Amino acid sequence: MKFNTKTIHAGQKPEETTGAVMPPVFFTSTYAQEAPNQHKGHEYARVTNPTRTALENLLAGLEEAHHACAFASGCAAMDALLKMLRPGDHVIATNDLYGGSYRLFTQVFEPYGIRFSFVDMSSLDGVRNAFTPNTRMLWIETPTNPLLNIVDISALAEEAASHKAVTIVDNTFASPALQQPLLLGADAVIHSTTKYIGGHSDLIGGAVCTSHDDIYENLVFQTKTTGAVPGPMDCYLALRGVKTLALRVQRSCENARTLAEYLTGHPDVGDVRFPGLPTHPGHRIAARQMKDFGGMVSFSLKKDDKQLAERFMSNTRIFTLAESLGGVESLVSHPASMTHASIPKKVREATGLRDSLIRLSVGIEDIDDLKADIKMALSITLA
Repeated sequence: MKFNTKTIHAGQKPEETTGAVMPPVFFTSTYAQEAPNQHKGHEYARVTNPTRTALENLLAGLEEAHHACAFASGCAAMDALLKMLRPGDHVIATNDLYGGSYRLFTQVFEPYGIRFSFVDMSSLDGVRNAFTPNTRMLWIETPTNPLLNIVDISALAEEAASHKAVTIVDNTFASPALQQPLLLGADAVIHSTTKYIGGHSDLIGGAVCTSHDDIYENLVFQTKTTGAVPGPMDCYLALRGVKTLALRVQRSCENARTLAEYLTGHPDVGDVRFPGLPTHPGHRIAARQMKDFGGMVSFSLKKDDKQLAERFMSNTRIFTLAESLGGVESLVSHPASMTHASIPKKVREATGLRDSLIRLSVGIEDIDDLKADIKMALSITLA
């Protein structure tokens, strides 16, 4: 079954009672039992919900996984994975990553005795040198947020396996439409389903996909015990959003490529970061492990100035100034003060994230309108 077909049919079948083609929204907290512990597969909605199960089956199919576990948010999904660790364990993470991940690592888990090393994962030797006898996990983002660096998943997963460490890949920026890390050697894939999977900026959710029974059992234990589960309506919205995932991502990729090329040729634009550009240092790896180069573009103005960048973001009309990404609408954001504000300035700048960086989440609008909006905002900003 090809991917576009999987978005409609993977793990799905008509609802058994009514034959409903779309899984219903099961608004219930509990389920009737014929006798103690004799039920129809569901006991209590914190543990399972049929709408959530339908979403999990679909996501597992899209990521070529045996299992998927849905969570109330991407951060909740990360939290559940990190709870596999114990005091004294060590994690190697990419040094360019989502600010919420950095905050969770350093402010929640480090105080419990779990150590994190943030490494430039474009250097395999650098990653090799970061391993210690206590390293239990390798945490990868690719493309990274917000600098859009590319990480070689296969090479790093192989290295992690040689140290008996699990490889986790945050696949939010690519989505399973463009990249399937489990097929490249990763042990688990994490998503903020809020982004491309939901695709309409109307839900908060997260998920982890894996083919390892022990990882899955740990995740199920976390949902049952700590309760960070999505509600049935959010699951329904994610299910509905997935149906158009392939089409939406295809259009976003086309628009992003065109905008990146336009920005590259603009006299007032400086550095443009987009893996689809042949000049991007990770272009060849991205071409090998991704089906396309994604819908995210980051850039800075030639006059590398924070105030000018902020003025530009306030002057767009079609690009909405807002956090998040992956929706049908185009968004513009200022990572240093928005998505990555929880990372100290010195740490941000050490990875190359300057206060002047602008991040675009390119939607599915008409490309001529998007180009005109960027052109207009640049003209007003630099007048």
